[in-house]
Amino acid sequence: MAKHVHLIGICGTAMASLAGMLRAQGHRVTGSDVAAYPPMSDQLREMGIPIMEPYAEKNLDPRPDLVVVGNAISRGNPELERVLDERIPMTSMAALIHEEFLVGRESLVVCGTHGKTTTTSMLAWIYETAANREQGTGNSAWKPSFLIGGVAENFGTSFHVQEGTRPFILEGDEYDTAFFDKGPKFLHYFPDAAILTHVEFDHADIYTDLNAVKTAFKRLVNLIPRRGRLVAFDGSENVTECAAKAFCSVERYGFAQGSYWQAVGMKHEGVTTSWTLLRGGVEFARLKLPMAGEHNALNATAAAALAAGQGVPVAAIVKALGTFRSVKRRLEVRAEVSGVTVIDDFAHHPTAIRETLRALKSAYAGRRLWAVLEPRSNTLRRNVFERELVESLSLADEVVLAGVFKSEAIPVLERLEPEHVIDALKARHVPAVLCVDADAIVAEIVPRVKAGDVVAILSNGGFGGIYTKLPAAIAAATAS
Repeated sequence: MAKHVHLIGICGTAMASLAGMLRAQGHRVTGSDVAAYPPMSDQLREMGIPIMEPYAEKNLDPRPDLVVVGNAISRGNPELERVLDERIPMTSMAALIHEEFLVGRESLVVCGTHGKTTTTSMLAWIYETAANREQGTGNSAWKPSFLIGGVAENFGTSFHVQEGTRPFILEGDEYDTAFFDKGPKFLHYFPDAAILTHVEFDHADIYTDLNAVKTAFKRLVNLIPRRGRLVAFDGSENVTECAAKAFCSVERYGFAQGSYWQAVGMKHEGVTTSWTLLRGGVEFARLKLPMAGEHNALNATAAAALAAGQGVPVAAIVKALGTFRSVKRRLEVRAEVSGVTVIDDFAHHPTAIRETLRALKSAYAGRRLWAVLEPRSNTLRRNVFERELVESLSLADEVVLAGVFKSEAIPVLERLEPEHVIDALKARHVPAVLCVDADAIVAEIVPRVKAGDVVAILSNGGFGGIYTKLPAAIAAATAS
């Protein structure tokens, strides 16, 4: 029966995807947010789902049958207050996904501090390729449903729902579920098989320390049935600890000698990475990925391992990875203007920043690399990783740092001090400057940038529209 479902916080990546999934099922979908920005705002508009801004009680007129409360929504939000006052039925995104889409399906969950979105996209594309192999050799049973925390470029969307009991591939987020459910979202997904990429301290706003993060992942592992599988990274003691008490089979992947899935002979040529994947010490496949970075090769190895263990043919895995087109906002080239390459990357943690800059230095060897960072995630806005952040940014040739996003919301003693980062970078002889906002950054960069430079814009948000402002300003300066 079709319902009117309203989503508070609809522009969150997963929330926007859920909106599309519900719309595809025939429900009437409305939603609201306070800061709509691409790519999810574009996806919603393309689906004909209106975005009401800002939050207001009137957005719930006419009264919906069900309200989905985003995990960023807290008491005091006018729409949430009306929901509570009138006892309008409400739920969380993760709980609704389980109830509406996962029951009776094989649930394949990709989780970890880093690499979830790209790995989930790769896994979905492998299954899609297996279903659509040319000349009728594919198997429609592989056709996946998926939910990804970003827009997968091979699909042009972040979600797809197939009829029947075909596999459902999900990005498993360790962030909390809703104001009334502080457990991680992935505990609602009950995986039949899972990938665990990395485990590090993150989301400093909800986890007190690394042990709390590890506890969340251990609980996920404990949900995998005995008949299931866990594909776990071999280069992390934290991952080893989280996987130690699994009741299912555990297959390690990475570079370590003796790992069940071992990547050997890795080569980097521009934006292409190639390697041989061993399975139990025997060659399984020779893989080529049109993406730069060791971290992306590891993501691909994990996706290949899980798919192979579920029976996906090796030929489909090789073809899929060779034709993989990345994810929006993951090393995405936003512009090539006047010889300057502008790249957008969804930076949220010092480790992710380090791997992004390493990949770019390899792909664009010999070119000057700028790192333009907005400390926007709840981890980067805090000083917990100040030393690690300095080390990561030191890989760049030029660093431009924005002020901390909504710094007033972070207690002074916990808040990242950008001036400390700038001073530490200068002490390492890395040119670095602090600018108040996106417009100031554009004004700083444009007179100094030169043909051949690569500018990496690092943020997990809208960053004041810098993704369009900077290329436009560079073009205007060149033309004048």
